[in-house]
Amino acid sequence: MLTSTAAERRADAPAFAEKRETRDKPKLWFDGEIADADALQADLSTHAMHYGSGVFEGIRSYATKNGAAVFRLPEHLERMRKGADLLGIAFDAAQATEAVLQALRANGHRDAYIRPLAWVGAGSFGLDVAGHAQHLMVATTPTLVHLGGAKARMTVSPWRRNPASSLPPLKLCGAYVNSILAKREAKSRGFDEALFVDERGFVVECTGANVFIVKDGRVTAVEHRDALPGITRDTLIALSGAPSRPVTLEELRDADEVFACGTAAEVAPIAAADDRAYGDNPIGRELAALYARTVRGEEAASQAWLTPV
Repeated sequence: MLTSTAAERRADAPAFAEKRETRDKPKLWFDGEIADADALQADLSTHAMHYGSGVFEGIRSYATKNGAAVFRLPEHLERMRKGADLLGIAFDAAQATEAVLQALRANGHRDAYIRPLAWVGAGSFGLDVAGHAQHLMVATTPTLVHLGGAKARMTVSPWRRNPASSLPPLKLCGAYVNSILAKREAKSRGFDEALFVDERGFVVECTGANVFIVKDGRVTAVEHRDALPGITRDTLIALSGAPSRPVTLEELRDADEVFACGTAAEVAPIAAADDRAYGDNPIGRELAALYARTVRGEEAASQAWLTPV
């Protein structure tokens, strides 16, 4: 027999379901307001949809002993501002900071991937962005690890990375078609990831991550003018003291360890580069553990890099 409360809930099941569904729906910060993600729409003439005129970031928050905190938020938003400036998109870092924090609170996320996106909106067709609406959104989602968190097999891509003389190495939406092509081609041949190498045989980066090599116990950060100035890369250099310099594909193949890094990938070991298999990765594991402690506020360097939610 149902209690009165249970009977009321059964009788009013649609209402209870609606309340629960509303509470559990993902929330977005969009142009100053928090809203249900599925309630928002973009005009089909949105300039960014047709021409890639947007800029984004990939940011992470982590659960720490003092609550959720965002890792290196100012640095991410400064890089985003540079991309927005190039596209003529107004960008207020203080507003974007508050948008990130509000989105995390609205979704109740602690360990989360954060995606801010600024873009050129509806208007006439054509390449001129003047006179178009501009928008900013922030989405958050429970953490998903790029490259799956396991050792990845990568292959040298037949595609070249966008040269910095043509497209600046920032997170411009349209620029990432280059990575999509390389990733699709690599996966069609059974690999997890693609490695960009320039015409002179120097390593650039992976499709969405920077690269480090380890040889005889020494860690080196791959440096290339066409590669994204990675914030995780910068963090690992600061933590390890690793030098940064150009690295040839031959050096990478001769390395004892290779790992990729990025906000989504964190520190991801590479199992093989084409037919070159790598063995154990003790130094990569040590750096991965140090990075994990840092982002969760357990190292001395952490406090300067964490923004409490």
